[in-house]
Amino acid sequence: MYPVMHRRASDYGLAQSGASGSCQTKMAACAIRRGLWSTVSGYRRRQALRVLNVDFNSRPESYRQPSLCSSCSPFAAAQARLLSSRNRPEGKVLETVGVFEAPKQHGKYETGQLFLHSVFGYRGIVLFPWHARLYDRDVTPPTTESKSEPPGTHGSKEVKGKTHTYYQVLIDTRDCPHISQRSQTEAVTFLANHDDSRALYAIPGLDYVSHEDILPYSSTDQVPIQHELFERFLMFNPSKVPPFIPRDTLRAWQEKNHPWLELSDVHRETTENIRVTVIPFYMGMREAQNSHVYWWRYCIRLENMGNEVVQLRERHWRIFSLSGTLETVRGRGVVGREPVLSKEQPAFQYSSHVSLQAPSGHMWGSYRLERPNGTFFDIRIPPFSLESKKDDTPNGFLPGPFSSLP
Repeated sequence: MYPVMHRRASDYGLAQSGASGSCQTKMAACAIRRGLWSTVSGYRRRQALRVLNVDFNSRPESYRQPSLCSSCSPFAAAQARLLSSRNRPEGKVLETVGVFEAPKQHGKYETGQLFLHSVFGYRGIVLFPWHARLYDRDVTPPTTESKSEPPGTHGSKEVKGKTHTYYQVLIDTRDCPHISQRSQTEAVTFLANHDDSRALYAIPGLDYVSHEDILPYSSTDQVPIQHELFERFLMFNPSKVPPFIPRDTLRAWQEKNHPWLELSDVHRETTENIRVTVIPFYMGMREAQNSHVYWWRYCIRLENMGNEVVQLRERHWRIFSLSGTLETVRGRGVVGREPVLSKEQPAFQYSSHVSLQAPSGHMWGSYRLERPNGTFFDIRIPPFSLESKKDDTPNGFLPGPFSSLP
């Protein structure tokens, strides 16, 4: 076995099967060590990689780095820093949980596919796919199928929507406490069914994962993911590939709550090597004081694509409503945090909510970040639409206990 640490899923150990002494094996291990899972489209090796889970308790002050093959020597110094700061638990034994599979370059993953998240490192399982429209402002726009800018936003660029696959997934609850790059364990929030127009409830441990963030693996364990909905949504069938098939309860839940689960638009923009991705979700409408209040949830991921360490200090939002109002919101950090984005932990993700007294609107804005030398710079939040749907408040089968959100 040849244990290494994954750069972005670095709380997992990986081991290469086969002859560990061969140059090919060492090169494969070093490719993983360099964090190439994020660009795993070039991965063509057929050797299986075993996925090893680490106990997340006390960590030692130092970690001895495995030797590198000559092809990886330029990366040795940077990786040594990485491994020493993301230390391995002392006296803990790595436990095999499955075998890596080659990531899919074409097609989609099926219900029941086990995976590691390439950025946040948690274990999960695919429930079903979504086909979203990705509006990437970093791509030169064609002249057709473009999305126009809302009034008052930065720039005048039109952006073409490109179909992109995301997945509704369950997160293993054992990994939730250790996803430090997120403000909270991801959850899907719904409007509650009573008179309080601001009351929300959440199903924790649900997430939306982009196709390229899936690192698939297989397991012989009949219950490989710990989540209260796992056995209510899925059943083990060894004759299938993958061997976990949807139960009728999953199909019923998906059908009933499709309007509130659906991921339709994704917006992305990069400024100064910081990429911001926004995914809005319509949650429904409530009546309050003889008026209609429309609710949306939006999930934002910030990712440092460069080498410089930066820290988010301020947010600045502009919220335009179809009713004609324009609201400005400024504040420190996001959701009570001022996250640091570095090479070790390049991404931070959080969710928040917004309500309007109109069925549609737009949001856009910026974040202010600080460099190590004390200088500041602003990065853009791509403008995105807030669109309502035919209101049919979710009141069907929603298994499991829910947490109230303030």
